[in-house]
Amino acid sequence: MLAVKKYLSLVKFSHTIFAMPFALIGFFLGLTRSSFSENLNSYIGWGNDITNFVSSKHNLLKFCLVILCMIFARSAAMAFNRWLDAKYDAMNPRTAVREIPAGVIKPNNALIFTIVNCVLFITATFFINRLCFYLSPVALFVVLFYSYTKRFTALCHLVLGVGLSLAPIGAYIAVTGQFNLLPVLFSFTVLFWVSGFDIIYALQDEDFDRQNQLHSIPSAVGKVKALRISEMLHVLSAACVIGAGFYGHFGIWYWAGVVFYIGLLIYQHVLVKPNDLSKVNMAFFTTNGIASVVFAVFVLLDLFIS
Repeated sequence: MLAVKKYLSLVKFSHTIFAMPFALIGFFLGLTRSSFSENLNSYIGWGNDITNFVSSKHNLLKFCLVILCMIFARSAAMAFNRWLDAKYDAMNPRTAVREIPAGVIKPNNALIFTIVNCVLFITATFFINRLCFYLSPVALFVVLFYSYTKRFTALCHLVLGVGLSLAPIGAYIAVTGQFNLLPVLFSFTVLFWVSGFDIIYALQDEDFDRQNQLHSIPSAVGKVKALRISEMLHVLSAACVIGAGFYGHFGIWYWAGVVFYIGLLIYQHVLVKPNDLSKVNMAFFTTNGIASVVFAVFVLLDLFIS
């Protein structure tokens, strides 16, 4: 049990709360709004002989597999990031207490943990449908590649956003085997939202990144301009969630969620100032965690009640 806690801490399992609610949105959109599907191909799956045998348990099985995919992919990405950045984490007073530099978990064990989660992720997609299985290496590449980007581009925040933005469209494809504009709009919502709040989080390491030739928007343009960029990204996120509302013909519950979501986007920018970073963690985890969960609840209420 102690070992499990160590690895849960390594991957910051509680941070799964950011993308998981949007994966649930994508999943239930696939179940309830399949009429929106724009069939680019005929249904792509391993065949009815594989999927239909679960009969009435079909949706529950898909739901469990989607949740597992989210857990495996994110755990692989976080463990790989901690393994790759162990040298820098040890040098940074803010991150020196993390599991690898602190000696709680050995680097090789973190790498093995990464590989195991990658294999489990691909295996889970095999039992979802053929398209998910074929796209699984692409998804893994994106979420793992993010860890390298801070070494050569300040746009690393956007790459992280792309990684988490795969959640709603991936869950939708898991259910329908098809692409569709509506979950893509939610993916862009996540892309701009995550990129914006990751910039806020990176404000803490502006000086360290600059001194160690690591790239981030704060280290490239300074705190003031970085916060302006974060604000612009969150405006785009708000625009996407509004656009999804009109395109999806959602009802009052959805729009209540939109108001709450945008309100918390604004609130985190009220909390964090260029000369006062004392509330960064509150803005990063608490505010954004609440925003994603509550928004998802309102979306699901709209899907099932309206």
